[in-house]
Amino acid sequence: MTEATGGSANSSIQATVIAEMRGRIISGEIEPGGPLSELALAEEFGVSRTPVREALKQLQTEGLVEIRPRVGTFVTTPSRREITELFEMKELLEGAAARLLAQRGRVPEIDRLQENLEEADAAVARDDREHYAELVGEFHDLLITGADNNKLEAHYRMLMNQLAYSRLVKTSLNQPGRPLQSDREHHLVVELIVEKDGDSAEQVMREHVRASRRALMAGLPTPGSPPPGTARD
Repeated sequence: MTEATGGSANSSIQATVIAEMRGRIISGEIEPGGPLSELALAEEFGVSRTPVREALKQLQTEGLVEIRPRVGTFVTTPSRREITELFEMKELLEGAAARLLAQRGRVPEIDRLQENLEEADAAVARDDREHYAELVGEFHDLLITGADNNKLEAHYRMLMNQLAYSRLVKTSLNQPGRPLQSDREHHLVVELIVEKDGDSAEQVMREHVRASRRALMAGLPTPGSPPPGTARD
C-alpha cells in the first residue's frame, strides 16, 4: 500500500468513527458525562487507536466530547447556561430561516412541512410523544433546508450537534401540554410562511424556540441536585 493510499484509508476509517460516535452522542445512546475509551472503541471498530484518537479530537472541536488529560474522554455535559446560550443562537437561526423560506414562494419544502403537520397532528392526538419528537426534528430540518442558505445551514448543523437536540426535545415534550402547544405553534409558523409574511414568520418562530427552551429548562434538574446523565451547573 502506498503512503497516499494508506493516508486515504486512515481518513476513511476516521470519518466512519466520527460519524458513528457523533450519531450515538446526539441520539442520547451515550449519555452526557459518559466515558469513552480509546481502547474499547478501537477494538469495536477493528482499528488502531490512532484514528479513534483523531476522531475524538474532532468531536471535541465540535463540542460533543471533553478530553481531560491524564483522566479520560467523556461526552460533554452542557451546563444550563450553555444550553440557554445555544438556544439563543437557535432562535436567531431558525427565525431567519422562517423569514427566508417565506420569501421563496411555493417551494417543495412547504408541501413537506404541511405533510409533517398532518402526521404530527395524528401523533399528538394519540399521545405518541416518541414519534412526535421525531417529527419535530424533521420540521425544523425542513425549515432550515427550505431557507436555501448554505452558510446558515452549516452553522445550524454544528449548533444542533452541540445541543444533542434529539435528546433534549424529548425532555421538553414531557412537560404537560407541551406537545399540543408545540404543534399549534408549528401550524402558525407554516401559515405565515405560506402567506409570505416573513416578518411575522420570523417573530413567531423565535417565540416558538423560546417556548421550547422554557419547557426544556422546566424539565431539567434544579441546581444542586442533578441526577446522572443530565445537565450540570
